Amino acid sequence: MSAPFAPGSVSLRIYPHNDLPAAEIAGELCDQARLAAEHGFDGVMTAEHHGGFAGYLPNPVQAAGWMLESMAAGWAAPCPLLLTVRPPAMVAEEIAWLAARFPGRVGLGVAAGARKDDFDAMGVSMAGSTARFAAALETVAAMLGGRDGGLIAGDRAIARCIEHPVPVLSAAMGFTAVRRAAANDVGLVFDSLSGADRVRSLVDAYRAAGGTRPAVLIRRVWLGSPRRDLVDQQIDVYRSYSSVSAQAHWEGDQLVGADDPGAIVDGLADALAGTGTDALNLRVHVPGISPSAARDQIAALGRDVLPGLRERVSRLR
Repeated sequence: MSAPFAPGSVSLRIYPHNDLPAAEIAGELCDQARLAAEHGFDGVMTAEHHGGFAGYLPNPVQAAGWMLESMAAGWAAPCPLLLTVRPPAMVAEEIAWLAARFPGRVGLGVAAGARKDDFDAMGVSMAGSTARFAAALETVAAMLGGRDGGLIAGDRAIARCIEHPVPVLSAAMGFTAVRRAAANDVGLVFDSLSGADRVRSLVDAYRAAGGTRPAVLIRRVWLGSPRRDLVDQQIDVYRSYSSVSAQAHWEGDQLVGADDPGAIVDGLADALAGTGTDALNLRVHVPGISPSAARDQIAALGRDVLPGLRERVSRLR
């Protein structure tokens, strides 16, 4: 298994099945993470929204810990975590302690957030969120990168980051964001809908600004006949709170689906090459997909797609 977000890595996004009771949701998250590790995925990611928003978690750091306990190998990362609704030093402490418990198996991805309901639920204003995010990213990146522990430098897990830094990604949808990431020595994670040309231009700007960390591409994937109706419903939800400027760079559903595993390998390898990104994060879940269907996809992708995909990806590097 690779280090979190390592170039050439292929990880899986894990989402809750919110039609289940809470205890069963937690168990299913762990079962799918364990299955992903057993079938060759390098790691798993979880993403944050609040108030029961379909398919997302309010507690991605906690969930990453559950998953790591369930997985014999592989890494886990809250990615993205909404940094603007949390104290940045607390985020750094929690991630640093998780990394101390699971050495080499923890990463973090952060985002500013765009859904007003998340801010309202946490009693935080959206006003000034971009500036807050920039300041918080600088703090968290310095602490987890072992460069500056600030007022919590005496924390033993924060101090451990000097010798064992925790890799961090920043969600990026624009040129200011990628330059900010480069300045803070963190990598990039892109949304699942942006087209290849847009992602490539952002990666190039990041590298030109001195960014050296991995850039991770998220793509939907389905071996067989995908439920495009459910994908379309989810994209409509994203449209309901995403900015017009963000949506201007979306291109279709970016779903790589086929009956032939080789076609999926080709589609994903081409996406990686065309965007200039370093690693893939794959998603099979959308609200409405049953737990058994998600598990079947995880096993099938691990068995029939990952071996060929890894070979193709290795030739790209």
